[in-house]
Amino acid sequence: MNETYRHEDRLKETVTKLSDSKSLYDLCHMRWNGEPLPSQPAIKEIIGLCRAILFPGFFGSDDVNSYNLEYITGIRCERLYTLLCNQISAGLALKECNCNNMDYESIGERASDMAISFIERLPEIRRVLQTDVCAIYRGDPAAESREEVIYCYPAIKAISNYRIAHTLLVLGVPVIPRMISEMAHSETGIDIHPGATIGEYFAIDHGTGVVIGATAIIGNNVKLYQGVTLGAKSFTYDENNNPVKGVPRHPIIGDNVVIYSNTSVLGRITIGNNAVIGGNIWVTEDVAENEKLVQAKANNILRLKQEDKA
Repeated sequence: MNETYRHEDRLKETVTKLSDSKSLYDLCHMRWNGEPLPSQPAIKEIIGLCRAILFPGFFGSDDVNSYNLEYITGIRCERLYTLLCNQISAGLALKECNCNNMDYESIGERASDMAISFIERLPEIRRVLQTDVCAIYRGDPAAESREEVIYCYPAIKAISNYRIAHTLLVLGVPVIPRMISEMAHSETGIDIHPGATIGEYFAIDHGTGVVIGATAIIGNNVKLYQGVTLGAKSFTYDENNNPVKGVPRHPIIGDNVVIYSNTSVLGRITIGNNAVIGGNIWVTEDVAENEKLVQAKANNILRLKQEDKA
């Protein structure tokens, strides 16, 4: 007997149950008119193209030189524009799909405007990423060159994805920015929400386990070590016991701050300029400018001015 048909009735019954709309509630997006959904492979290609454009020769093909750079960059930007138009349109449709009379022409036009606006911002993204590469190189004695930092350091991949995703988010693109940041999270172990605001010369050393929340604000010349969390301490709930969205709940980190490994900085607190926070500390109160926070042997927290001896 053909094994395919041995349990035909049981297979059909299970398929019917799996196709029941009640079982799909909140689990599967039901499209009204077959509109496209964002594609994981397409988003991955967008990331690859952006990295190849921002760091030609380091990512993508290695045959880029001074003679063909403009030609290859043009091809990549054209492909990137096409992918962005399609994926942003899918993201907008996903967000707005709640009726049978969706204006697909308007969605396409908005997606096109967002896509070209993003591509126009790539030179500025590259400029800021250059400062990040510089900060990581200067801050790590083990780094022998900036080229090594670009090739080998997971922080550059995570920060690149963040700056790409953040730019798209600022332009009003839904869904896609979070997909981009989560791909970096899976690739590097570094979790940076695209909604965070991060200044220039940003460095992450090692990086595994770093978490930066959606409303975190980070100044210039900030360095984080592995396992650092810039997170929320608690949530505000509405009358239906659901977390209230959009409330600033993550830390504000000033300029020239260093936070060492496995430290959690939680809540809407402020870490002042030039502060240094030691490792393995739970920080839920403001830290003043020039203050050094370290863990004493008796598990007490010592607050010192920078000029004091630890």
